[in-house]
Amino acid sequence: MSYITVDKENSGTIDLYYEDHGTGKPVVLIHGWPLSSKSWEKQVSVLLDSGYRVIVYDRRGFGNSAKPTYGYDYDTLAEDLHKLMTELDLADATLVGFSMGGGEVARYLGTYGSERVERAVFISAIPPFLLKTSDNPEGIEGSVFDGFMESIAADRPAFLSGFLSDFYNVDTFGGVRVSDEVVRLSWNVAAAASPRGTLDCVSAWLTDFRNDLASIDVPVLVIHGDADRIVPFAISGRRTHELIEGSRLVVIEGGPHGITWTHAEIVNREVLDFLEQQVQPVAGPPA
Repeated sequence: MSYITVDKENSGTIDLYYEDHGTGKPVVLIHGWPLSSKSWEKQVSVLLDSGYRVIVYDRRGFGNSAKPTYGYDYDTLAEDLHKLMTELDLADATLVGFSMGGGEVARYLGTYGSERVERAVFISAIPPFLLKTSDNPEGIEGSVFDGFMESIAADRPAFLSGFLSDFYNVDTFGGVRVSDEVVRLSWNVAAAASPRGTLDCVSAWLTDFRNDLASIDVPVLVIHGDADRIVPFAISGRRTHELIEGSRLVVIEGGPHGITWTHAEIVNREVLDFLEQQVQPVAGPPA
């Protein structure tokens, strides 16, 4: 097992678990909440077979990574990604962020730029800004997120069961595109995550990524299901596409949040097509 130390809490180190496989141009897969790098099962082998170097890692607090009591804000999470990219000395990399992982992609590019990054992919991702405010009237009421946090604090395992049902739209795809065993596996992974990290990440979802997206100067692919019950397409994927000049948008009809599993054949095809396209210059923000 491979780890990189990104920080320290009291007498212990904060270590991120990662896997680094294959050769070729690197593709870094950044998982969603409340899962781990295991959620990329249907993508890793396809990318490896297509000649890419694939790096997956577990966000702090999740999977096999350390479970500190702090650092669940996007500035820190992007810094963790930056330390991994630097330690592995990655160049011409593609960052692929699913759900919460899309926030790391946005904040990384907004903070550290594209020196090491050739292109980016947002899948069911939370940018640009989920919270309803006076200058973001299309967002979600803050009371919804308050309810999430109250439910997690009261009975995290029970909350996860309901969340994962909506994650995969089990009432629609159960037994067809997602098995009971996959949902159970997801629950097991989520239940093993840090209770503190699981709760604190909800606050991070309210981060405003609009300036980060405006600064992106690499080609971008946005993939989103139009039946996403967790991160609704109209306030996320559609708007991310609109804010990133020249980005490509793929809408999966009827797709739930967890399209990396339920519609893996479409996601994989679109990602591979995007990776194989010749990189064209993208106009950056005005000087």
